Formats: sequence, C-alpha cells, structure tokens
Amino acid sequence: MEEKVREFLQNRFAGAITREDNFRGDQSFYVSTEDLFAICQALYEDPDLSVRYLADLTSVDWLGHEERIGGRFEVVYNLYSLQHKYRFFLKVILPAENPEIASLTPIWDGANWLEREVWDLMGIKFTGHPDLTKILTPDDLEGHPLRRDFPITWEVPQFNWNKDKSPEVIK
Repeated sequence: MEEKVREFLQNRFAGAITREDNFRGDQSFYVSTEDLFAICQALYEDPDLSVRYLADLTSVDWLGHEERIGGRFEVVYNLYSLQHKYRFFLKVILPAENPEIASLTPIWDGANWLEREVWDLMGIKFTGHPDLTKILTPDDLEGHPLRRDFPITWEVPQFNWNKDKSPEVIK
C-alpha cells in the first residue's frame, strides 16, 4: 500500500509534494498549502486507495528550532484507509505570521472539532470552516496556550475544601 499511495501522489500531484519521510514505518508526505484540499479530495474519492477516514489532525509549533525551514507551524493530518488497514500522514508547513489553511470539513465531517481544537490551542485558522470558535479554553482567554511563546502562568485551583480561602492562606 505504501507504494500505491506514493505513486498516486506523484502521478496526480507531483508539484505539490515537497518531501516524503518514512520514520519507524510511518509514511509522511509534506504537501503545499494550496494543494492540500485537492489532494485530500482525490484520496477520498479514489476507489483503489479508499482513504475515507481522517483519524486525527494536530499541529506542532517549531519556534526556536533552527532546523525548521519554511515556516513555524506544521499541521499533521493522520489519514487511514479502513479497506486496506493502512495509515499515512500529510503534513503542511505554515508561516509564523497569519497561519492559515483550508478547512477539510467539506470532505470529512470529523475535521470540524479537530480543526476547532487546533484553532483554539495553536491559533491556526481554517478558512471555510463552518464554526471556527473556541472549544477548550475560556472565551476571555487571549492567545493560544500550546504556542511555544505563550506565557506560562500558574494559579491555585479552587475546590470545595478551599473555595472560601485566598491563595496566600493555602500556601
């Protein structure tokens, strides 16, 4: 199956694939931002590959890593073919300023909450998303807590036993 995926992407989207990695048996393709939607649509519609499942979507902030070239953020799409029992990854590099990528919710409904999570925690905007709103952090929180430059804060959690005490008394 590894070779079938490689051939499919090279034949149909040769200019869009910037790099291929194989790490511990996991096949990954770095693709251009502009071509991601078309690639995913083609993978979904191809009856031979049958990539019908977006298993996960996550992101990485490479701030401070000198070896990262081409952008600060990496969005990782974990794709799976149930028919072939085969998993592979598509990765997209995004710039530090205004990281933005097309939403995959028109292809996979399950992308909805996954993209909202990445938006909330990393600040990567998914254009065309039907409801790109916060999902995990409070509405009044400014910033995105999984970014490496987000300020580290600390507060005493309030439980039943300490709800009426000030933080100084608890220490």
